[in-house]
Amino acid sequence: MIGHLMAHKPHIAFLGTGIMGAPMARHLAEAGFPLKVWNRTPEKAEALAACGATIASSASEAVADADVIVFMVTSGEAADDVLFGTGEVATHLKSGAIVVMMSSIAVDVARAQARRLARYNVGYVDAPVSGGETGAINATLAIMAGGTDHDFEAVLPVLSVLGRVTHIGQVGAGQLTKLANQIIVAGTIALISEAFTLAAQGGADPAQVRQALTGGFADSIILQQQGLRMIEGRFTPGGNAFNQVKDFDAVARVASEVQLSLPTTECVSKLFRAMVAEGDGALDHSGLIRHIQRLNGLLKTDIQPGASS
Repeated sequence: MIGHLMAHKPHIAFLGTGIMGAPMARHLAEAGFPLKVWNRTPEKAEALAACGATIASSASEAVADADVIVFMVTSGEAADDVLFGTGEVATHLKSGAIVVMMSSIAVDVARAQARRLARYNVGYVDAPVSGGETGAINATLAIMAGGTDHDFEAVLPVLSVLGRVTHIGQVGAGQLTKLANQIIVAGTIALISEAFTLAAQGGADPAQVRQALTGGFADSIILQQQGLRMIEGRFTPGGNAFNQVKDFDAVARVASEVQLSLPTTECVSKLFRAMVAEGDGALDHSGLIRHIQRLNGLLKTDIQPGASS
């Protein structure tokens, strides 16, 4: 079992080396973990060879002999496909390995994956993250983990390289915490978008407004980082609006299951869905300010999705 291997560096397979995954994998390689990486688009993984990672030609090749398998793919559906569909990774995992699902996926999907992997004597920790591309690059991610005490303790040395780790509870608790995070992030982005639009239309410089609010009750990492993106019109995605809407879908599923009404979240969800419908889904979620400006006839320029203005 992997718990007995922690005196040595466990072998890690890292699946998904996109905007977030690439710097995360690099930190693990630089920390000395034996590392194999795989990405569906191979060129996104190739740069990691310079850090000492081995580039695998398939997901099944990457996981062969791995003690810890980290997923950072786009969705629960993508993870399911790699695990149980075309990737067939589950059948190549060794007994006693642990899958760490760092992708943001639906709570019920995470729990179902854990149950299916248990048939192969494979552990499971759902460990989604917050902090965006900046947190991945700086290894300052907030990591929210769900799983058994044994599995969590076994993978903690790996996760600790990537940021601050909190064990929330059993499998699914990490994804629930990420949904709570996304509700707060999206709601804050919506309010800052409206606040900056009001300030600008009333004759105040949003940059100075942001500066004045820093350190007060309205301050937040969102105000500092995403607020700056809004002011600079810099919407190359760290986290895009498509993924924000995906997270709202997951929130709605859980809220329905537990019979909750979340009226503020539903309002913010409609704003992001409108942003996507306008063609801005590939932009960073801070690009919501463009929707607010468009609603008020104030949007003066258009930009190509995924690009800065």
